[in-house]
Amino acid sequence: MTMTMTEVPPGPDLVAVKTRQHGAWSSGDYAVVGTTLQIVGEDLCEAIDLRAGKRVLDVAAGNGNVSLAAARRWCDVTSTDYVPALLERGKARAAAEGLNIAFQEADAEALPFKDASFDVVVSTFGVMFTPDQNKAAAEMLRVCKPKGKIGLANWTPQGFIGQVFKTLGQYLPPPAGVKSPALWGTRDRLGELFGNGAASIQAQPRHFAFRYRSPEHFLEVFKTYYGPTLKAFAALDETKQRGLQEDLVALIGRLNTADDGTIVVPSEYLEIVIVKK
Repeated sequence: MTMTMTEVPPGPDLVAVKTRQHGAWSSGDYAVVGTTLQIVGEDLCEAIDLRAGKRVLDVAAGNGNVSLAAARRWCDVTSTDYVPALLERGKARAAAEGLNIAFQEADAEALPFKDASFDVVVSTFGVMFTPDQNKAAAEMLRVCKPKGKIGLANWTPQGFIGQVFKTLGQYLPPPAGVKSPALWGTRDRLGELFGNGAASIQAQPRHFAFRYRSPEHFLEVFKTYYGPTLKAFAALDETKQRGLQEDLVALIGRLNTADDGTIVVPSEYLEIVIVKK
């Protein structure tokens, strides 16, 4: 008697996904966009009630928004990212302000630090893009001290940037089986990722207002400097590029609160403070 086993379809190739993502974030110059988001890092430090002297790790730090905010509060800060060029931009910002920050290349899914090394672990619009979400969350918990805090700012699925992701996905579907980064902006997914290691999880919806000269200016900046958008347009033919641009302009038009030709588009994100067990 021969028994047959049901074949299980292979999961997504997360290594390949990470390689493509690294290429996307290394293209353009995210720092041009990242600098505009500085207020989110400041607000997150206040939400954490960050105290002077704490040892802080910024994961997937980009050009260092939370790193700078924590250093301004007299903390011992290590800023990490897997794109060296972004770390260099963070270094230049820190030097300009005379802030003492350690910068180190690091993969959010394999942080090169010992267990319980940091009082506070933070990330704004960074760690949410890791392909292996469970591994990244486990690493943040691992390097955080017991009773320490993890602070996050993550775009929500229903907010403006979440809708930008959905629009891009209509033209370039994401790899099968890869979870959306915007799930990090939902309470249910945060519970799945951190619940077993958390004494408490507080999540507060907040809004960041994208302020640009016009819808065309916003698209020019994002097509030139924001890796995912840059790569999406580069992968499409002229007809689809035009369709994507029209869809994004329409999305901005629906959400724009300005009436003077500029854009002020509120984008919802979730501000999260986790206390580790």
